[in-house]
Amino acid sequence: MTNITRIDAGARMSQVVCVNGIAYLAGQVGAEGGTVTEQTTAILDQIDVLLAKAGTDKTKLITAQIWCADMATDFADMNTIWDAWVAPDCAPARWTGEAKLATTGFKVEIIVTAAL
Repeated sequence: MTNITRIDAGARMSQVVCVNGIAYLAGQVGAEGGTVTEQTTAILDQIDVLLAKAGTDKTKLITAQIWCADMATDFADMNTIWDAWVAPDCAPARWTGEAKLATTGFKVEIIVTAAL
């Protein structure tokens, strides 16, 4: 039998679902209207909290999916914050793309998976 744990579950989604030794985080966004630096910092802080609730941390990241509202203006600043946050020698497999996010106030959304 597969044991599934849901963390910060709501009617629409859970912030984290843990199954078979993997923590799957929902997409995280920062406060609408902030700069890409502010939003990325807030997102990574949220990810740290959610990973801790799941019993893991950023040293166990497996994948990261990053969406920028505008790669031309946001990618470099997002990467500056990301590079300072990611644990040395623990970079996950990562892909980054441009997408229209839920509202125009969001500049970045980050989704990660981590081993437990």
